[in-house]
Amino acid sequence: MMKKGKTSRWQTGKKGEELAKNYLIKKGFHILHTNWRTGHKELDIIATKAQKVHFVEVRSLSRTNIVSPGQTIDRDKQRTVIKAARAYMALHRITAEAQFDVIGIVFGKEGLGDPTYELEYIPNAFTLLV
Repeated sequence: MMKKGKTSRWQTGKKGEELAKNYLIKKGFHILHTNWRTGHKELDIIATKAQKVHFVEVRSLSRTNIVSPGQTIDRDKQRTVIKAARAYMALHRITAEAQFDVIGIVFGKEGLGDPTYELEYIPNAFTLLV
C-alpha cells in the first residue's frame, strides 16, 4: 500500500507534468512523448520545436520548499536524463539537435487544491557536457 505522502508527491508530479505539457503546446511545441521509459530511466516530456528535440524535465514542488525546482536537478539526474535521451535518439534514429530544458512548477499554499501556481521554463538548463 502506498503511503499518503508518496501518493501526494505522485499526484503533485502528475499535475505538474500536465501543466508543463499544456504550457509547451501553447508555446508552439509538438509533444512526441510523455513519461517515456528505457530501463529505469524516464523522460518526462519529449517535444519538438524549430527543428530541435527538447527533452524536458518537470519538477513540481509545494510552496513550502525553500529551493527552486531547477535547483533539484543535480549532476546525477542530468546524466540520467542525458543517457535516456541518447537512447531515445538512437532508437528513433533522430539526428536533430537536442536541447535539455526544465520546467518548474510551484503550487500555491493549498497544494493541488489551490488553483494558483508559478511556472518557470528554463531552456538549455543543462548540456551534453555534464
